[in-house]
Amino acid sequence: MNRFSYAIRMLIETLALATFLLSPGALAQSGRAADEILVENSFAKVTRGDYEAELLRLPPDLRGGFANSGKRVYDLLDRLLVTKSLAAQARAAGLDKDPEVQPRLALEIDRIHAGLQVARIEEEAGRAFDSRRPQLEARARELYLANRDKYRVPEQVAASHILFDIKKHTPEEALKLAQETRAKILAGADFNALAKQVSEDPTAQRNGGHIDYFDKAQMDPAFADAAFALKNVGDVSEPVRSSFGYHLIRLEGRHPSTVRTFDQVKESILAGERTKFIDGERETALAPLRNDPATKVNQAAIDALVTKIDPSVLGGTNASSGTK
Repeated sequence: MNRFSYAIRMLIETLALATFLLSPGALAQSGRAADEILVENSFAKVTRGDYEAELLRLPPDLRGGFANSGKRVYDLLDRLLVTKSLAAQARAAGLDKDPEVQPRLALEIDRIHAGLQVARIEEEAGRAFDSRRPQLEARARELYLANRDKYRVPEQVAASHILFDIKKHTPEEALKLAQETRAKILAGADFNALAKQVSEDPTAQRNGGHIDYFDKAQMDPAFADAAFALKNVGDVSEPVRSSFGYHLIRLEGRHPSTVRTFDQVKESILAGERTKFIDGERETALAPLRNDPATKVNQAAIDALVTKIDPSVLGGTNASSGTK
């Protein structure tokens, strides 16, 4: 890192902040409100306009609740004050006039403007999509009907279990303990009370071994196969060996496989279609830039940028013999 790096990074961030002040949201504020000073020191001031502009860097869904935390607000203002102070020092030192720095600043400003242009394209595409929502809901229903299995919820069961950990016992010992415990349960002992007493699952003390509804993919395969093989609520499995040890499993409930209704999935389908539409509009807008027939390539100058390395030197081999 050279002597300018940190200060210049701060200066670049400040230029980015200034560019965001050009946004419609920031310009919509009254002059007095935007100029209101929130915090200052001997080097710089942070205004309400600065604060609002910085919020624009957050994703839209995070901006609304940002001010719910005083700590977040104070931390943001502290960072802004430090950034603007360092930027003021950089300008006072003439770093923004340094010939090595000016191209970097120009590129950063270009990146910001490019980002603003892309954001404008995406916002317009989003509004266009939203304006056609009634027609697009019909399209969403067509997609739902054509892909109903995509919205299938797999069969689920709820269960309780008692674990005998094979890290604490030999497999033979764990199996024997499971068999003895199962005999107690069949003789009338309370399954969940026993789970609290003897299960080596660390959560058993809190939940009595109960596991809420799950599908097969969420569990160890051996455990899942045994749990789903139980037929009736209250049935207790034989000892089941999983990657954790031996389990006793009691079936607590079963939810059959179902397909979510269109109303349940409509918004997620529309959200996916909206994202695809915006992506397509963005790529359509960028295509003429990538394929501009006026593009010229200075191939010789580009080739001169590439450092050519002798493969034999890179590999540490003798070029003629191919040996080390």
